[in-house]
Amino acid sequence: MNRRTFLSLSAGTALSRVSLAAPAPVNKRERMLSWLAGKGSPNYTPAAFFLHFGNDYKSGSAAAKRHLEFFRHTDMDFLKIQFEQTYTRQEFLQKPADWSKLKLAKLDFYEPLLQTVRELVKAEKKNSLILMTLYSPFMCAGHCATAPLLIKHMQEDPEAVKKGLEILTESQMLFVRACIKEGVDGFYASSQGGEAKRFNDPTIFSKYVKPWDLVSMKEISKACQFNILHVCDYVAPYANYDAHYDYPGHVVNCNVKLADHEISGEEITKAFKRPFMGGLDRHGIIGSGTPAQIDAEIRQIVKRSPKRFILGADCTVEADTNWDRLKQAIGVAHQVAA
Repeated sequence: MNRRTFLSLSAGTALSRVSLAAPAPVNKRERMLSWLAGKGSPNYTPAAFFLHFGNDYKSGSAAAKRHLEFFRHTDMDFLKIQFEQTYTRQEFLQKPADWSKLKLAKLDFYEPLLQTVRELVKAEKKNSLILMTLYSPFMCAGHCATAPLLIKHMQEDPEAVKKGLEILTESQMLFVRACIKEGVDGFYASSQGGEAKRFNDPTIFSKYVKPWDLVSMKEISKACQFNILHVCDYVAPYANYDAHYDYPGHVVNCNVKLADHEISGEEITKAFKRPFMGGLDRHGIIGSGTPAQIDAEIRQIVKRSPKRFILGADCTVEADTNWDRLKQAIGVAHQVAA
């Protein structure tokens, strides 16, 4: 073997060793899909936060641009689209029987938000997973009549209100299927109604709220590779999450603080039999703490969390939260692992 051949072979062997020791970097999409498959990166915790962007960024191209700006500034691990195409107040809803008169919102109603979806899928799907926020039919009914009036009607005559929930569910399914067709990877599906003392009869939730939650959730569980179940305590805390353990979703996002006690991320993971997302109080240090406090808080949360964990808040953070705070929290999570 001559010297030139020897050097050539030696160089090739060295390159092989380098390639084995240092695999090519992955993008956010590949990283999250690997995480979902149970193959997380060492010393790296995924993280994401969500907020509302205001009236100028609710839909269309303006919303798409704002979402991308926020996503790229904070360096979060997947892109979630806010659902801002909410129903307006329906003044005719004065008694339970009126719910049967709701008009079905068809795809033209959702078109401004579907434009946002299309633009974000085109701009970012190749690099990142894209999720759409999905409010439950019960939550949409609250937009139509205000939450207190909805609760009153459901306690007076839930069978009558059921007619309206059926209409809202049918409309929601039009939107869900359109989003899937446009290329979203999944949904951040939110549930309310099971909070402690929300209804004077807790069976109203199990009979008249949960079944309509599950229509779209079962659909997206069959069609999508990354869905987050969000048990929302924006209105009130929960006594427990028992009624939600059988809801679909690859990940669960909920508050560790219940009505009269606190549970751990590990307990949530075991009870729901899936990874937990959360850990951070949306009203706490993330909105008012110093950089040092944020750093210490994130490290402590990750340290006591399950191995498969996504750092986030228990719900949407305040709209005026400084984006740099969120970027810092995410940056710290990206340097540590449970």
